[in-house]
Amino acid sequence: MPFPAPTRRALLAGAALLLPGAARASGFPERNVRLIVPFTPAGQTDLIARLVAQRLQEGWGRPVLVENRPGGNALLGADLAAKAPPDGHTLLAITLAHAINASLFPQAPYDFLKDLTTLSVLGSLPLVVVVRAEAPWQDLPALLEAARRQRLNGGSSGTGTPPHIGLELLRRAAGAGEALQHAPYRGGAPSITDLVAGNIDLVVSNLPECLPQIQAGRLRALAVTGPARHPLLPAVPTTAELGAPGLAITSWTAIQAPAGLPAPLAERLSADLRASLTEPGLVRRAGELGFSLSGLGLEDSRRFVAAETARYASLVSEAQIRPD
Repeated sequence: MPFPAPTRRALLAGAALLLPGAARASGFPERNVRLIVPFTPAGQTDLIARLVAQRLQEGWGRPVLVENRPGGNALLGADLAAKAPPDGHTLLAITLAHAINASLFPQAPYDFLKDLTTLSVLGSLPLVVVVRAEAPWQDLPALLEAARRQRLNGGSSGTGTPPHIGLELLRRAAGAGEALQHAPYRGGAPSITDLVAGNIDLVVSNLPECLPQIQAGRLRALAVTGPARHPLLPAVPTTAELGAPGLAITSWTAIQAPAGLPAPLAERLSADLRASLTEPGLVRRAGELGFSLSGLGLEDSRRFVAAETARYASLVSEAQIRPD
């Protein structure tokens, strides 16, 4: 499902709702708010979460404390949030990985669609199809043709991660079948290191992990998987431009809360989250990170996350992807 294009009108509409003390006027927040990030510090999700937390804290007049709870394929932090009281004082930063996990880990200790509720999708960034600078494939069609004719090894940051899913979408676009082998790594950085070293042939990489090597001339970016060209890679076409519309995947970030949150509070939190994305410093830093802000409203966010969860449930099932 293509990620909806960001609209300044939508962000400004949310900003109009964020007035000093507005959230507190209804009794919220009554104490410190914690924003659980189920990933390690300094990663993309953590950085965006901290920018948003700072802006919320300024508007609410209460500390918004980012709490990193990595581990268990991002399940541990999500489970902690799912079991918290639905009073708005516990929030959770999620990514595409959580939508994939819903089908990859059917025995997870929480139900992604029932135990958590989405407040706002903050924005997204594309993945990038990359090969070594010395590789013979000058564009995506050439790589897809090679994948049909010869054995290639594609790396990823681990089984079931967005780069792995991107590789499966590339396999489908190429009609490559078993000729395209998956090589899972423990994180995106090791896969990029091995690609530069020539130990694998390609990666459908998260943008932040491959961008420095692209800029250094060690990797060649063949395509971005988003709906439009990316500002940090303006010369790199989209997969749709190159005749592979099925190779479309965006890595997005959203904020959730425990299910059962009262509707008025959910609306207020969603509006305040959208408003936080209009702060100039946040907008500038997000752009530097390659993160395209969107700030979807409450119902649009819920529909989007449900659609993404259904899309990748089908792919996980058809590709018979199983966790390591």
